[in-house]
Amino acid sequence: MDLNAIKNRLNQLQTTNNRTSNLWKPSPGNQIVRIVPYKFNKDNPFIELYFHYDLGGKNYLSPISFGRPDPIEEFAQKLKGTGSKDDYRLGKKVEAKMRTYAPVVVRGEESQGVKFWGFGKTVYQELLSIIADPDYGDITDQVSGRDVAVEFKTAEETGASFPSTSIRVKPNQTPITEDASLLETLTENQKNITEIYQELSYEELTTALNEYLNGGSTEEEEEEEKEKVVDTASYNSKETSDAFDDLFNN
Repeated sequence: MDLNAIKNRLNQLQTTNNRTSNLWKPSPGNQIVRIVPYKFNKDNPFIELYFHYDLGGKNYLSPISFGRPDPIEEFAQKLKGTGSKDDYRLGKKVEAKMRTYAPVVVRGEESQGVKFWGFGKTVYQELLSIIADPDYGDITDQVSGRDVAVEFKTAEETGASFPSTSIRVKPNQTPITEDASLLETLTENQKNITEIYQELSYEELTTALNEYLNGGSTEEEEEEEKEKVVDTASYNSKETSDAFDDLFNN
């Protein structure tokens, strides 16, 4: 028996469980959340991360999320500049795509602590526009912020190819909680997003890219990561955003 392989697999499963327990995905219907200040960047609650999707059945956090070089992104940009349509399509597929996260408290589930809500470009732009409106301002304020109503509809409900997520910021200003002890827990007991998504080294990403290009994969796909490839060239920006929401919410 290969004990190192067993330990590596156990670590992968534990990482997946940790990720699942610290992420929030809307369920079909209506839910209320409160975006809270991010402990590790109190000036901005929004965390923009870039991912390479479905490379040999796996997703990889891109180091460009943190301003560091990424061999897969370098390869993608070179392909897009060759003038070949096939190269361009492959470059578009493997290039890093943005996913934004915000720390939230789910109303009715405050005791479960802060989770990270991931959303696409459309929802992100709506939230930024609302916050930029002086009639709303800082919706994350601990005392005078506002809750956000999230409506999630499945593809069957929308009649479209992908589900949709829409938001509405509540007009009333409310505190995160009136329980001082709970407030301290929610603001201080937060995970860093880097504890949930692991950044691989330049060399490890190079190996992953080579394995993908050679058609090989060294590990079986995890059941929860069997996700569809989204060809962003085939959709407009709203549909692309919904497509990536679908990828993450399945």
